Amino acid sequence: MCKSIKNLDVVIIGAGAAGMMCAVEAGKRGRSVLLIDHAAKPAEKIRISGGGRCNFTNLHTGPENFLSENPHFCRSALARYKPFDIIALLEKYGIHFHEKKLGQLFCDDSAQQIIDLLKNECDLVGVTWQLASTVSQIRYLESDSTNRFSRKRFLIQTEHNTITTDSLVIATGGLSIPQIGASDFGYRVAKQFKIPVTPLRPGLVGLTVSPDNFVCFQNMPGISIDAQVSWHHTSFRENILLTHRGLSGPAILQISSYWKPGTAIYIDLLPQFSLHELFKSQQYHNQRLVNLLAHFLPKRFAQIWCDWVLARLALPHLASKPVRQFSDTTVLQIAEQIHHWKVVPNGTMGYKKAEVTLGGIDTRALSSKTMEAKQIPGLFFIGEVVDVTGQLGGFNFQWAWSSGHAAGQAV
Repeated sequence: MCKSIKNLDVVIIGAGAAGMMCAVEAGKRGRSVLLIDHAAKPAEKIRISGGGRCNFTNLHTGPENFLSENPHFCRSALARYKPFDIIALLEKYGIHFHEKKLGQLFCDDSAQQIIDLLKNECDLVGVTWQLASTVSQIRYLESDSTNRFSRKRFLIQTEHNTITTDSLVIATGGLSIPQIGASDFGYRVAKQFKIPVTPLRPGLVGLTVSPDNFVCFQNMPGISIDAQVSWHHTSFRENILLTHRGLSGPAILQISSYWKPGTAIYIDLLPQFSLHELFKSQQYHNQRLVNLLAHFLPKRFAQIWCDWVLARLALPHLASKPVRQFSDTTVLQIAEQIHHWKVVPNGTMGYKKAEVTLGGIDTRALSSKTMEAKQIPGLFFIGEVVDVTGQLGGFNFQWAWSSGHAAGQAV
């Protein structure tokens, strides 16, 4: 590695999905590009995603699949680099993939194929790599007429070298999964340049529930149930998963990005049926409540839930009775609980378990076309570090590709 690199066109800090996509696009335009990352290997988040097969996009991607304080910001980038664009890139390399469900596309083989693809695309356009390297200082030079580097906008100091560049791209991700190297670097850069950051919190993460409110269900970790989970007017129909600490599973991860502390979520444990109608059915009306529910829910869960709800309604004596003996009022009360089970989480499982970071660089400070900071010419933010967060199912990778592509066309 050379001791000093000067007069580069583009420096990208963060060699993940967004950073590498940006590097490829900038390199195609003949720009001299350096990719810096503190990790020894690029794109660790790609490698571990999707159970090692990388849910790299979603066929149904649209602005409605993203959360942001500025919800229209993502439209421009998503419109200019679509799911079929990343699909075409995979097909160019002969990488086979499949749709798992709900438009979610996964590699047939390994997420490493996508990393190798991006590395190769970077190498083809002459991108320079500087891995296992830590940036210690960034200076903006344009207003410093006494500095000998003043013909470039930025000076970047690492333990290996001093670098100057016209365009600096921050693609360092968020706080999620710190065990693979996530950090607050991008937010610190924003603070340095007085660029606002919206409030941060874990997203796509399991929810914890106070033992006092969940003690009956804490000894059933691993039980999975097809359910519909709602918060206000937002709902998702997928599996929920009971854990020692609360609830997880795809539907819970989805709703966690919308949930606000101190509020309740509501779970429909039988979204495909009306419990009231099942009570009336000749097939079930001679059965006890637990046996009826065991047709549709895991038997162990059905038993615990029945004991819990009958105790809650002060009707434990009905546990041994056939449901035909239940009064209409009781039927309605039980149906309300099964279709609108109220759970008040007391928190989340934190950034270690979160798939993404909610919030980030305030998009009102960025150009939606280029990702460039409006007040700092030449400074760009892309990917997870920006206040654009996708739902579960490949949307966050699509944002990485789209935002990286947008910046790569402008740097």
